[in-house]
Amino acid sequence: MRDSMCAVLRAACAGRAISESEAERLLSLLPGVLTDIVAVAGAARVAGGTRAFTCGIINAKSGRCGEDCAFCAQSRHHDAAAPVYPLVDEETLLERAEQLAQSGVTYMGIVTGGVGPAARDFERICRAARRIAREVGIKLCASLGLLEEGQALALKHAGFTSYHHNLECARSYYSRICTTHSYERRRETVQQARDAGLRTCTGGIFGLGESWRQRLELSADLRTLNVDSIPVNFLTPIAGTPLEHAPGLHAGEALALIALLRLMHPGKDILICGGRTRTLGEWENSLFFAGANGLMVGDYLTLKGNALADDMRMLRTLGLARDV
Repeated sequence: MRDSMCAVLRAACAGRAISESEAERLLSLLPGVLTDIVAVAGAARVAGGTRAFTCGIINAKSGRCGEDCAFCAQSRHHDAAAPVYPLVDEETLLERAEQLAQSGVTYMGIVTGGVGPAARDFERICRAARRIAREVGIKLCASLGLLEEGQALALKHAGFTSYHHNLECARSYYSRICTTHSYERRRETVQQARDAGLRTCTGGIFGLGESWRQRLELSADLRTLNVDSIPVNFLTPIAGTPLEHAPGLHAGEALALIALLRLMHPGKDILICGGRTRTLGEWENSLFFAGANGLMVGDYLTLKGNALADDMRMLRTLGLARDV
């Protein structure tokens, strides 16, 4: 078995994507080979030429979402104490863009709660994006939920370069997490964004109670969709949601996940997002050595993150800030 593992890891070092079954084989040897898998994933990141980048977001519209995603504080189906407010004004979006650009952040993500954007909000977001592209120049990513026909192309014309829309978890586990819209509808939105020429930023949340096999199932589907960037979120249980007592992942499990995603997706961006500090703790800096090349910086949607200046200082310490 170990000889077989070495052959798989040598192939990964050479830039070949490992298969779902090969990833399962490596998992069967954990935790004893964790450091080996992490080391190879780090080498694969370098060999694949993926550049370090950062993304900062603004929660542009929050709360009263009609969807029932089990992890989400913004769902009106749950009793979490999430902030509730309508779409922020154009000046607020511009100010956030300027703050992120001045800090050296690569992407600004404009995020709105809800199943999808209302027509009036959509037009306001596009108008603000055109102004940000003209006055600030930071790369823009939209995260507006499910898209209707023509909206992805409209976002591209407004100046967005990326569209973020997670699948959240494997198809086989999805009904445990959300019942108000389908897994297939999520995939359709990702494909609409790709067809419009937008960079697709699509991943999931880990620690929802899914199995390792289901994590690999999700990873394989992301490969089928040929997404450009894979955001990795680690569940932070929130009081008032169905998953408030979920145990989450431990640090070694999280590092193994990052490494396997890198080995299954050489050349793609692996972006570490929510829950990283809580999950990784003192091992937070190790996420880059495990194969990640992107970092969501600052605050998240309804939860505080690290101070933006602290995140950027960490990147400079690791010698990665020159690329962001």
